Formats: sequence, structure tokens, C-alpha cells
Amino acid sequence: MPTPSVRERREALERHILSPLAAFSDAAVRERPEEPCAIRPAYQRDRDRIIHSKPFRRLKHKTQVFIAPLGDHYRTRLTHTLEVTQVARTVARALRLNEDLTEAIGLGHDIGHAPFGHAGETALTRIYPDHFRHNEQSRRIVEVLERNGQGLNLTYAVREGIYLHSKARRDIMTTAWGTASTLEGQLIKICDSVAYINHDIDDAIRAGVLRHEALPADALAVLGQSHGERINTMVSDLIHFNWWASGEGTPPDPPLIGMSPAILAATNSLREFMYREVYLADRARVEDAKVRFVIETLYAHFVKHPEQIPADLLQINQARQEPIERAVVDYIAGMTDRYALALFKQLFSPRTWGA
Repeated sequence: MPTPSVRERREALERHILSPLAAFSDAAVRERPEEPCAIRPAYQRDRDRIIHSKPFRRLKHKTQVFIAPLGDHYRTRLTHTLEVTQVARTVARALRLNEDLTEAIGLGHDIGHAPFGHAGETALTRIYPDHFRHNEQSRRIVEVLERNGQGLNLTYAVREGIYLHSKARRDIMTTAWGTASTLEGQLIKICDSVAYINHDIDDAIRAGVLRHEALPADALAVLGQSHGERINTMVSDLIHFNWWASGEGTPPDPPLIGMSPAILAATNSLREFMYREVYLADRARVEDAKVRFVIETLYAHFVKHPEQIPADLLQINQARQEPIERAVVDYIAGMTDRYALALFKQLFSPRTWGA
């Protein structure tokens, strides 16, 4: 009888230690069949493919909230991604869910974000006829754009979790796209909010945009006064309120990861406060107008001069017989803040000459 591979031993261990409600690696399905890795289970392999992708590396120079920050301690889209993944893995481990799947979705969930954060996303949405959303672009990257048009061939559960992580403004439990079929995918959607609500408060106070005293007292009374206290409250609630997910107790019908009513209400209150006082405040709108001008100008230029778009994107565009506007959006969405600003300066600012 052949000796089981490292991967097969790991898959057997998952069946032994994970919750019966977890997503098991040996049941993962890829869009295109491929030879399994001898060492890594499917979701671990997906995690590695995302980490080694170029779009993942570019997240380090993409805005989270504060555009092209000069300070060393402000979050970027990459550090946000790492914080989301860390929070979600803590909960997944406690509930005996699949940490590899949780991590893969977490690391890939924002891979399609445009430069300049949500201001950049809004700008692309305004000018692109087919509508732009970062979760849709994230899925497009892993399914189409990477590997010269072949995509990363990730498992269905990872691609679904990436696509369905976005939620509507009014409630972190709502979604405009649907609900992930795995508990791990559902978990990432909530932990995305847990992470950004708290770290955006930290950055806003650091930037002088907020004072701690201005935060809503009723929400802090429930969640905690400090960054660490609030994270701990939300994480603990996710674990205890969803203890059924560990395989102990009766799951709700349908089985949905959620928060207890009191913690959810306080979290939504804090999130709405951040929208009102930071994300959509007058100061943000001033910068948003500048971002819109930069992106609209770049968009118009490359639609007129498609020969200046990188050759790999043009080849994908032509092979799929898509309109050139699609390639322009792919190009701009993939830019970092600093690259977009440097390109704008190169194309539209007068050159200076030495004596």
C-alpha cells in the first residue's frame, strides 16, 4: 500500500480535527482540473498563489483611507488585508473552521482595489459604462488577468469568498451580491468590517481628523474604549455567538455566521459614524475631487491611446474580444497610488530642463 503524501495526511487530519461544518480541502473544486500538490492541500495552495501574485504585492502602495500617506504608521491596503486575515484566522481556529481557506479568501479579498481607496473605486464607477466594483475586479484578476489571461485557477470556495465579501453600507451583515456558501467566506465578510472600522479610527486619530472624545459614547460603552478592547469584544462575540459552527450545538437554518444583536448594533453605529465623520466628510470630498480628476484624465488618455497600455493587458483584451475601455480600467485599477500620480505627472505636467 503506497505511503500517503504530506497533503493526504493533512487532509485526513482536517477530517479529524475540523468542525463537520468546515470546508474540507479534499472536497475543493477548481475551475480547471490539475494535478494535486504532493505537499499542500488545495486551499493552502490557493493562499500561496495569491501571495506570489503581482496584484497582491501592489497592495502595499494602495490607499486604505488616507491617500498616499507619508507617515510610516498609516494602514495601506496591504496592512488592512493582513489585519483582516489575522482577525478571521483567530475566529476560524476557535470555531474549528478551515484556516487555510479563511486565509486565502482574506488575502485575496481586496486584490482588485483601485488606487486611492474608495475614492478611486467611485471614480472608476462613474466613468466606466459596465460599472466597477473592487470585489468584481478581484474576482476578474484571479480568474482572468493573472498568468497572461489564464488566471490563478483557484478553487471555487476561494473565488466565491473573494467576490461575496462586500456588503451594503447600512449593515455589515447585508450584501448586494449574495452570501458565501462556506462559513469561512461568511467570516471574512464580517472580519473585513471588524478590522477596518477599528484601524481606520486609529489612523483618523493619528491624522488629526478625529478626536477620541468625539467617538459615539454608546457604541464605546458596549465595545470598549481602546482599539484592543474593541477588537477583543468583536472577536469574542463572533466566537461565542457562533459556537454552533464548531460542531457543538444546533446551527441556525440557514447556517449563517453573525454577531449578537447588541454587538452588531454597536458595530454598525460605529461604522456609520466613520462614514459620516471620515469617509464622506468635507475634507474627504475635497481629495475625492482630485482623485476623480486624475483617474478621469488617465482614462480618457488611454482610451484615446490604447497602444500605451501594457502589452499583456492588450493581448488579454483582444483574445477576449472586449472593448478597449475594459483594458483601460484593468490598467488603472491595477495602479498603485504613487504610480498613478507619477504617470499623471509624466503625461500631463510640463517637463523641466536643466541650464
